[in-house]
Amino acid sequence: MPRRTKGGDNDRVDLALTLLAVAVASLLVHGIASRLGALAPLLLLAAGAAASFVPVVPDVTLSPEVVLVGLLPPLLYATAISTSLIDLKAQRVAIAGLSVGLVLFTALGVAVVASALLPIDFALAFALGAIVAPPDAVAATAVARSIGLPRRVVTLLEGESLLNDATALVSLRTALAAAGLAAGHGSHAVIDISVGSVTLDFLRAALGGAIIGFVAYKLIALVRRRIHEPVADTTVSFAAPFVAYLPAELMHSSGVIAVVTTGLLLGHRSPVLQDARSRLSERSNWASIQFILENAVFLVIGLQLASLVDDVRGSHLGLGRTLLVGLAVLVTVLVLRPLWVFPFRALRSLVSTREREVLSPRSEGVVVSWAGMRGVVTLAAALLLPPETPHRPTLVLIAMVVTIGTLLLQGTTLPTLSRALGVRGPDPREDALQEATVIQAAVGAGLRRLDELPDHDDGAVERLQQQARMRVNRVWERLGRGDAESPSDAYRRLRLPMLEAERTELLRIRDAGLVDREVLGEVLAALDVEESTLVSIGDRADAVRDAPLRAPERITGECEHQARLPECIAPRDAEGCEECLADGLTWLHLRVCLSCGHVGCCDSSHGHATAHFEQSGHPVMRSLEPGEAWRWCFVDGTLV
Repeated sequence: MPRRTKGGDNDRVDLALTLLAVAVASLLVHGIASRLGALAPLLLLAAGAAASFVPVVPDVTLSPEVVLVGLLPPLLYATAISTSLIDLKAQRVAIAGLSVGLVLFTALGVAVVASALLPIDFALAFALGAIVAPPDAVAATAVARSIGLPRRVVTLLEGESLLNDATALVSLRTALAAAGLAAGHGSHAVIDISVGSVTLDFLRAALGGAIIGFVAYKLIALVRRRIHEPVADTTVSFAAPFVAYLPAELMHSSGVIAVVTTGLLLGHRSPVLQDARSRLSERSNWASIQFILENAVFLVIGLQLASLVDDVRGSHLGLGRTLLVGLAVLVTVLVLRPLWVFPFRALRSLVSTREREVLSPRSEGVVVSWAGMRGVVTLAAALLLPPETPHRPTLVLIAMVVTIGTLLLQGTTLPTLSRALGVRGPDPREDALQEATVIQAAVGAGLRRLDELPDHDDGAVERLQQQARMRVNRVWERLGRGDAESPSDAYRRLRLPMLEAERTELLRIRDAGLVDREVLGEVLAALDVEESTLVSIGDRADAVRDAPLRAPERITGECEHQARLPECIAPRDAEGCEECLADGLTWLHLRVCLSCGHVGCCDSSHGHATAHFEQSGHPVMRSLEPGEAWRWCFVDGTLV
């Protein structure tokens, strides 16, 4: 927080102005980074560092308590609730190898280098290694998504960055205890430390944190089942990271692991524990909190550079030597990651046949080995060093050198590397096929349940069936690449101007004071929801249609009908849908029957392919669109 030099009202005004300036500057720099296509964390650090040398800018410091209690729990929780527990489980071996094995391997390697170059003991050098070991989720996934890396790579980086924070911070705490710098010990305290006691402390912190995090999850889940208001539910969500963190720390376990455990479980169970309004509210609020905290932390840490440089200059090590050691630690960090990734990958393939099946291509392994950008956790962890730590300014500056160096070297070259290796992201058209499959399955389940309900209202049933068909057709229509306008596109083109006119009229009524504002607020909110949905659907449709056509990978296993029939067949009429040609109609997508070669259009056009199945009983059709090789079974609802 700002160093206070005045008292009373002036002091409070200075604090408020500083916080406002940090928030505004964070927003501006992030916007500039987005426009330039640059890494926002790197630009924020640079802006803060440059401002720190301006005389009129006040000194800003972050205390270890603010970092430990005020910043880390909400940052880790925000990441955890948005991380898929299923995806983490699917890559649990790889994630464990990176988030535990690689962190300890890096911390040990850095400790060897740092203890040889600095006048510090090995325990404190290991603490420095724990600080610089964990890559940052924000930096890694921001680059991964911007350049379009495969989804399994993004999941791996997210899982690593989430769980390695816990490993690094527990290792840091253990190393500080071994160095006699834990709470209650002076800088020259002598503690009976052995390998066994350090290991036991590590396990106690990790297991205790996981157990307390699970208990916190159960408690919050119990409360959520009795809450039905989005505002109250979001308030409970704000308290969740601290409900997990504080008891764990009081019981000398890892609060970080407790927060991660609670966040992962609550995120996984949110569809059951929360209603739709509460989930939307929580998602938007935590996205805002995460955005503010992450950007502000990078900027504030950069603002401390001037005072940090002054402190290092005044030490007997000097600024030049500190920077050289920082570069040596940076090189160590860059080299150790591939030295761990490739042998670990090879070991996985040797040990398990199943692991060989899920291993990504070697080119993706190269990308993962270079995606080790450090970020907010490294910088925040450096500030956790107690004030009495020997050469503390030197160690913090080294952590900053490593963070800036990895962001600059790896963050700016990773896009070029991925393009050179031919590593690409998920195919939007394949995603649309998978979405169509799961929506069709979900809609089918809903319609079957509708048939089971008593006291049918025929008019309501017909409307529900029509809406269900529209939901499925809307996804299939995204795959069309012809010039014909799809029904969904036509609906959006006509409905959006209508919404604008409706909103204009509502605002006129509001300004005239003719209707209660709460009534108008509800109507305006409904228009906003509809408009945002239409815009989102349109953006996704454009992304799919603009993507190059690629034959999708298999999505589900073959059913007996697909296995019995050939994968392709010569169409009876290659010009288009037979019924549409006869009636002079246009179509969006063509399908060919694998039993007789009949060519028809899909349900998002005129449904002649489905009509052919209903008339002939031929179960499987294949896409006749360029570059598509998938097959659909009408009987079993499988797509391969």
